[in-house]
Amino acid sequence: MRNSKSAQEGIPVWLRWIALVWLMFWVVVYARYWGLANFMHLCDIAVVLSSLGLWSNNRLLISSQAVASLLADTAWGLDAGWRFFLGRHLVGGTEYLFDARFPLWVRLFSLYHLVMPLLLLWALYRVGYDRRGWALQSAITLPALVGARFTSPAANVNFVFRDPVFHRAWTPAPAYLAVLFLLMVFVAYFPAHALLKRLFPYTRQEASKDY
Repeated sequence: MRNSKSAQEGIPVWLRWIALVWLMFWVVVYARYWGLANFMHLCDIAVVLSSLGLWSNNRLLISSQAVASLLADTAWGLDAGWRFFLGRHLVGGTEYLFDARFPLWVRLFSLYHLVMPLLLLWALYRVGYDRRGWALQSAITLPALVGARFTSPAANVNFVFRDPVFHRAWTPAPAYLAVLFLLMVFVAYFPAHALLKRLFPYTRQEASKDY
């Protein structure tokens, strides 16, 4: 899908600066209104790493967050749309988007979920997909799940206290986290990894630059 010319162009300088400025502003707003524990969300980790990946023109970071974001951001968009049009949530996770206790402009910041998959796919078209992205995102996910267990159960960060389908708390916690981790790695991340490998293959010469 890519050609050698687009691979050499990389991420434009203007977009790299936008990513950096956005990240700094976004971190301040989210820390102020949602609190530091909110940054344990995998989707928020994705914002940080995607922005840094774009800023540094880093193929591996961009690839790992593309693996993470395709299904997660699609699910976020479906849940938000389900709630907006049908009045109830599909799987949950977007309740805060409709919480009038917070300013509308702050809640609308979360619309990055709709933009990020398209932006990351475009970035991969420019730089190519690094096949180590799946492994890196899997490595990021495990401590994010464990760390989320130290946040408020009411927030249910990364669904580590209650699953998103049955909304049930499963015990023992270590077994539940292990199952959740495996589901994310093999049900959510691996299909995205396989798709991205097919969409954005790169040559042997390009691949050698990653090692």
